[in-house]
Amino acid sequence: MYFPKDEHDLGLQIQASGKQVLFFTANWCPDCHFILPVMPEIEAENPEFRFVQVERDDFMDVCQAYSVLGIPSFIVLENGQEVGRFVDRNRKTKAEITAFLKNFK
Repeated sequence: MYFPKDEHDLGLQIQASGKQVLFFTANWCPDCHFILPVMPEIEAENPEFRFVQVERDDFMDVCQAYSVLGIPSFIVLENGQEVGRFVDRNRKTKAEITAFLKNFK
């Protein structure tokens, strides 16, 4: 999981070539804490993606730009362009995230 240092760093990650998964989360979010323990497994099972954790409170402008109102949420980018989103305010399971990512392999 990549943790951007600032908005410039995050912008570089968003524009990078290849496939990125933006994982929108927050320290205070109980549903985010529910999924965090299995994120290393999800990453290991999906090595074609680079996972970037976007802390909602640190990157509010980015959340607004991508219309991320609920967390945890996931946006898949390919070569800097959005190709898919799993964005809502509901708790997500490992199975749901894995099924979502299969659409972009």
